[in-house]
Amino acid sequence: MLDLDRDEITGGPIPKTLVILAVPLLVQNLVQVLQQVIDTLWLGRHSLEAVAAVGLTFPVVGLVTAIAVGAGVGTQVLVSQRVGADELALGRRAAVNGAVVGLVGGTIVGLAVWALAGRIVGIFGAPDLVTEYATAYLATIALAVPVLSASEAIESSFIGWGDTRAALYINVLAIAVNLVLDPFLIFGWWLFPELGVAGAAAATGIGYGVGIGLGIGMALRGRSGFALLRTDVDLHLDDCREIVDVGWPTAGQYVSSQSARVGMVWLVALVGGAAGLAAYTIGARVATISFVPAIGLQQAAQSMIGQNLGAERPLRARRTTWTGVAIASVGLTVVGAIQWAIPGALSAAFVPDATPAELAVAAEYLRILAYGYWAIGATYLLQAGFNGARRTRTSLVATLLQYWVVRIPVAAGAAFLLNMGVTGVFWAVTLSNVAAAIGLGAYYWSETTTGMNERAAKTAAAEGAEAAD
Repeated sequence: MLDLDRDEITGGPIPKTLVILAVPLLVQNLVQVLQQVIDTLWLGRHSLEAVAAVGLTFPVVGLVTAIAVGAGVGTQVLVSQRVGADELALGRRAAVNGAVVGLVGGTIVGLAVWALAGRIVGIFGAPDLVTEYATAYLATIALAVPVLSASEAIESSFIGWGDTRAALYINVLAIAVNLVLDPFLIFGWWLFPELGVAGAAAATGIGYGVGIGLGIGMALRGRSGFALLRTDVDLHLDDCREIVDVGWPTAGQYVSSQSARVGMVWLVALVGGAAGLAAYTIGARVATISFVPAIGLQQAAQSMIGQNLGAERPLRARRTTWTGVAIASVGLTVVGAIQWAIPGALSAAFVPDATPAELAVAAEYLRILAYGYWAIGATYLLQAGFNGARRTRTSLVATLLQYWVVRIPVAAGAAFLLNMGVTGVFWAVTLSNVAAAIGLGAYYWSETTTGMNERAAKTAAAEGAEAAD
């Protein structure tokens, strides 16, 4: 049912192909959410300070893993365009060099964060025990960043190739190993050392190391025609430069959005107090789960768009983008309608001990957030349209405008100038999402009407021919 030939990606029914590619990625993302929940449950059995420590480092870890996101997107786009052009050997070579970029970049960033972990955590001014645990967790996860980045590049290579199930298998194995090792490394079960909070981070690194082994094994065995050969294992600086050129704006986009979220948390805490902060946190958690389908669809669309541009089918790449926009918008509209109808129940499920007043604020935010769900789905897929055409800088600029030019200024203005308090901050989130979707949609229509995809197809063909020489 989920089998898909490469020819279908460039010639099959667009909606069906998109969904088939996206389903394994949807499952993969849901499994990642499950991993975070189970990690928290084990750490909760260790101590309250352990949970607080991991929560404290969460924004920092998000910023650090931007290198993995950049390496992954750069590799996926380059592999997909070469596979679409039927340059399979060049696609495999791009996959190898993508893993190298992830490994090298992750090593540089990881070692820097490892060395500065104590100073970074100290900025937050948390209690001594929480700071101690957070430092240990951050330093350990920093050493795992090279593995995480290389794993992301390998998974993205399979996605770019059109085999999203392989990426799912790699991720599920990595997370399964992580979850099994968690209690052994946290509490020192059996022959394992008791590492406490650092054990959770170590389990993550080991899990993704095992996942890399599976990915390499599938590539060597020739899964889906990948058939990695000795001649493909070639460090090629031009490939590395292309991957970095495509990927760094995505990493910058991720850093920008994460940094802006930190600013929003500060603003919410300032004007909304504990109740507002709890509501914002609940909304963020519910939204994370709700957006999983759109993220999977975005990854699938990037591969389809890249392959169609590599195959010199720019109109089909454009139709793929708009089809994805329609599917994501309709799907998230349905999710938003459900959220709008039962915000109180959702709030109580996440924070059962909250007071009625706190639940009321949380329910208000969930309803306001639901109005813009369609826009979030559209934005993800429009970014895929630009990313697949190697226009990742456009996605970066759109994110900068969405968060720093619209969301934060509107939130501050509504909260203080219009005296709307935390409700104004909540509306700023939805308004910025809608503004991003409308603006990015208009720009995508304009750019594709004036030949963006045609130019991208010619560039991919020219660079493929140059790389083959």
